[in-house]
Amino acid sequence: MTLTPEQFNKMATKEDLVNLASKDELQEMKNEILSAIDGLARNMNNVNSDRAANMAAHDRFEGRITVIEKKLELKPAGSY
Repeated sequence: MTLTPEQFNKMATKEDLVNLASKDELQEMKNEILSAIDGLARNMNNVNSDRAANMAAHDRFEGRITVIEKKLELKPAGSY
């Protein structure tokens, strides 16, 4: 296979290969990325749990408010 001058000039040199990451460095980067993703997933899980708890509390309060409003409607006007 014959290389054109443009193809030949694009080939990696020894200096180019010195700057490549080693297998261990790539594994370490992968571990750091996966740890960061795990942290984000844990935070999202916490946010979703907090949201569910807040919605449950909201629903309880809404029920209590509805009961109070119904009791106030039964009293004659101006008696509260």
